[in-house]
Amino acid sequence: MIAAKPNSLVARLSAPPIPSVVAWSREYKREKGPLIDLSQAVPGYPAHPEMLRLLAEAAGQQAMTGYGPIEGEPLLRKTYAAHLAALYGAALSAGNIHITAGCNQAFMCTAIALAGAGDTVALTNPFYFNYDTTLSMLGIGRRLVDCDPASGFLPDLSSAEAALAAGAKTLAVVTPNNPTGAVYPPSLLHELFVLCRKYGAWLILDETYRDFLGEDYGRPHSLLSEPGWEDTLVLLYSFSKSFCIPGHRLGAITAGPKLVAEIAKVMDNMQICAPRSPQIAVASAIPALADWRAGNRLEIARRADALRLVFSGLPDWEIGAIGAYFAFVRHPHADKSSSEVAEKLAKESGIVCLPGAYFGEGQERYLRLAFANADVASIGLLSERLR
Repeated sequence: MIAAKPNSLVARLSAPPIPSVVAWSREYKREKGPLIDLSQAVPGYPAHPEMLRLLAEAAGQQAMTGYGPIEGEPLLRKTYAAHLAALYGAALSAGNIHITAGCNQAFMCTAIALAGAGDTVALTNPFYFNYDTTLSMLGIGRRLVDCDPASGFLPDLSSAEAALAAGAKTLAVVTPNNPTGAVYPPSLLHELFVLCRKYGAWLILDETYRDFLGEDYGRPHSLLSEPGWEDTLVLLYSFSKSFCIPGHRLGAITAGPKLVAEIAKVMDNMQICAPRSPQIAVASAIPALADWRAGNRLEIARRADALRLVFSGLPDWEIGAIGAYFAFVRHPHADKSSSEVAEKLAKESGIVCLPGAYFGEGQERYLRLAFANADVASIGLLSERLR
């Protein structure tokens, strides 16, 4: 008898990383105080009561029990397009928007629409690990673009061009970045856009953490004002962080109408449509909770400042980059892997974070701290525990 086997492209992948790290924390005896969970990028404060009311109201409608449009609810597509148009000063409509069940699904749908098995997609190094595993299970090759720690983990343009010149069909970047927190300047994004256009490649720009840029940062980039941007650029977004609803799985793709139609073919086979009731709720929440979201941006900035203060008093540790939800921190233990350091911190010090090695090659000296999960007081406790 020959034993049946699962898909080797999936079987070769490691188990999901967050549960494995959280498992280390179960051995923590709380000898140094409460657990400080900096592992997963979730909002460290609850959703607004009005958000909960809108969700409950929408979920209670009989109409929401049926299938919805594949591309998303017209109301949310129109509202989100208007929000983006105001933010970027660009001409956008509902036809530019495709709603998905979270940003991970947005990336998977886009990746399938743009690349096939045997093609190559360029990712920054370090990368968001779910992007890497998505490509791997689809049989899509990966080419890494160097991000120099000396420059705050910004992508190296010559490395990006080398990847595109070697045949990468797509370059995928995240800004503010996961895992490093690095914020890519508008000028750099424009240069990456120009490179992709030069080589006939797509630029996927994941803006999941866009709402947590500095209060006076201004327009994140001007790419949506570029003539013919639809033939090069795809934007991804998640409503999870800004509205504190990650469990409702809601994301968005912004692209040209022709590509939206291609993505709809993928979505129809993957999920048919994103959850309907949160779409209706978020369409109302985008204008209604604007001030609350702005306040949360300031709170996250306070948490970032608290983390900077902690590490300013720890000379053996170094923040490589920090922004939005994350800090990528260089640990002082040169003789240990990032997994060994993270496991020890979880079990003995009650600090749960992710090893740098989870995010790419050559990242053993780093840990990812998702500081948005913890309040300022909890972040202050890190100072004593990391000594």
